[in-house]
Amino acid sequence: MKHLLPEGWPRPRGYSNGIQAEGSFVFVAGMVGWTEAGEFPDDFAGQFRQLLKNTVAVLAEAGAGPEHVVRMTWYVTDLDLYRSSLLEVGKIYKELMGKNFPVMAVIGISGLVEQKALIEIETTAVIS
Repeated sequence: MKHLLPEGWPRPRGYSNGIQAEGSFVFVAGMVGWTEAGEFPDDFAGQFRQLLKNTVAVLAEAGAGPEHVVRMTWYVTDLDLYRSSLLEVGKIYKELMGKNFPVMAVIGISGLVEQKALIEIETTAVIS
């Protein structure tokens, strides 16, 4: 996996501008922060933590881990809530995903299919 940083560009913080990878692709559907029992934590950070645990569990089924993630697309229902949670989200991300910084996009939306969900993330990984 090669992180792409054009000459003269500042290094992004918490994500990559681009990644070049070869191997077996793993596509993880949009994960939300519910438990196996279908229950949601009440707060953004709690849902984010559970969402990442769910994502890592699906990746493991393919023999992949957080270090193989190359892309994440985040859908959040409240951008202000997302922004105010960034410090805690960053800590949770580092705890569960390590120092892997894939390409990312965060998109504010009006709602998700699961009405209690505050965030949903689609993930792509590549196993070399």
